[in-house]
Amino acid sequence: MNQLQTYQGGALAQAGKAANNAAAASVFERYRDRKAANTLRRQGGDLALFSDFLASAGVQCGDLATEPGAWAGVTWGLVEAFQQWQLRQGYSIGSVNVRTSTVKKYAQLATKAGALDRSEYAMIRLVEGYRQSEASKVDQNREADGLATRKGHKKADFRVLSQTDVRTLKDRPDTPQGRRDRLLICLFFDLGLRVGEVAALQVTDFNLEAGELRVNRPKVAKVQTHTLINGSLKAARAYFKHDAPAIGPALRCSRKGGELGAPGMSERAITRRVEYLGRTLLGIAGLSAHDGRHTWATFAAKNGTPLHDLIQAGGWASPAMPMRYIEDAAIANDGVVLDSHPTSGESQGPA
Repeated sequence: MNQLQTYQGGALAQAGKAANNAAAASVFERYRDRKAANTLRRQGGDLALFSDFLASAGVQCGDLATEPGAWAGVTWGLVEAFQQWQLRQGYSIGSVNVRTSTVKKYAQLATKAGALDRSEYAMIRLVEGYRQSEASKVDQNREADGLATRKGHKKADFRVLSQTDVRTLKDRPDTPQGRRDRLLICLFFDLGLRVGEVAALQVTDFNLEAGELRVNRPKVAKVQTHTLINGSLKAARAYFKHDAPAIGPALRCSRKGGELGAPGMSERAITRRVEYLGRTLLGIAGLSAHDGRHTWATFAAKNGTPLHDLIQAGGWASPAMPMRYIEDAAIANDGVVLDSHPTSGESQGPA
């Protein structure tokens, strides 16, 4: 190696080392910059609970969501102990699995930042969540021990309303709040939108001439256009004729006396309103905006909507969630076609 090659090799090595150090220092920040606000909120809750678990074991750490150094000393045994601690606390299997995934992801980032030993992270990667076939057994054992199995922020089950109940919710008086509420119900039960997507709607998202609605879906990083169907166009036109603001957020908040207030209706306010309508109109306690999405998806699946169309309309990233709404057929292989031109009376498959 001549003198020039030696110089270039030394300079490159120094530059590479400096680049590694800079990248390691910002690995958490760069990862979090790519994530939606809802994802970061959920991960923050997951890591806060992991921190609570560590504190219960007498271990104090820094901010696990933003500080790589806070992960120094985390081991695979602690991650598995966290799983067992959650089960004893009564958290659902689904919640335990999601938090395990979050912890493993941030452990990976901490390893990349140089705060966690690579061999330890290799063991953390081997910590598995619970399969669906295992979940029922785990829950049976917990119930036998007198432990809860569904603790968490989400309801264990979702309510599917009848079409009669949906019509009752839509049958609102021709008042400012009545017109706003009718549009809300249509957005959830006719279009299957998420509460965050509804809260984010802007006036400019509604194209009433074309009968279309533009929906920003941050969960799957998509902006979609939906046709306003099943009375949702009529509800939108009535609301925009009398009540909608000229610019900005589309939905107005409630005021006393049946009037509407300033533009902008938060997710919490929408959730409270749907619960109020369910309680006062249907006598149902705890009706949620997400029950509207489940009702929409269930009826869409029952009426034969193809899976790929349901995924598209619902804004899902994979078939896992919409598959929950498709009932098992009475005949397991009903609808399976192996021969496009079967002879009458003959089997469609091989003998």
